[in-house]
Amino acid sequence: MYESLRQKLDSLNVTLVAVSKLQPLERIQKLYDLGHRDFGENYVQELLFKKAQLPPDIRWHFIGHLQTNKVKQLIGHVQLIQGVDSLKLLKEIDRQALKKEIIQDCLFQVHIAKEETKFGFNEAELEEAWKELSAYKNVRVRGLMGMASLDASEEETGREFLNLHRLFTKLGEGRKEFDTLSMGMSGDYELAVKNGSNMVRIGSLLFGTRR
Repeated sequence: MYESLRQKLDSLNVTLVAVSKLQPLERIQKLYDLGHRDFGENYVQELLFKKAQLPPDIRWHFIGHLQTNKVKQLIGHVQLIQGVDSLKLLKEIDRQALKKEIIQDCLFQVHIAKEETKFGFNEAELEEAWKELSAYKNVRVRGLMGMASLDASEEETGREFLNLHRLFTKLGEGRKEFDTLSMGMSGDYELAVKNGSNMVRIGSLLFGTRR
């Protein structure tokens, strides 16, 4: 499954992030041995543990909801923080990145789903955050991330993805570093790619059911 999926996404210039949350080290190592390098984790302590045990050239993505009190532990250990959903969190990432003298790459998470339980900026909040971005010198916002509604029809999901792509295009105009649109998971990645995604987060299709 991995080889065919990787070839398909590579041909479309789409980055595959393997969601390794709750997966044992040996499953991650097996995918690594096939040449994969981008892995996504939801929990800070689990990511740090796995990073210490696995090859150093893995590109770790933090894809879960990040609490501000966990930022200090995470900064400097991840390629990309995908779920920046508030200015408060962005400010703390910037503060901790400054201490370590690094620039931390991030994505703004946008709420595009029907479920209120999902995190992210709405469109108005996103525009306000964008206006304040220049105040933060140690973060680099590379794009947007969003998750579609769980029980939506294909048509509804397509509209949600298309709306996020519209925002991505609007904000990214004239900005070369604003180059990542992360949307699509195991059940809807094809629809996400069709609607402009260039990064997908896939777990169960690669690893099977979590233990």
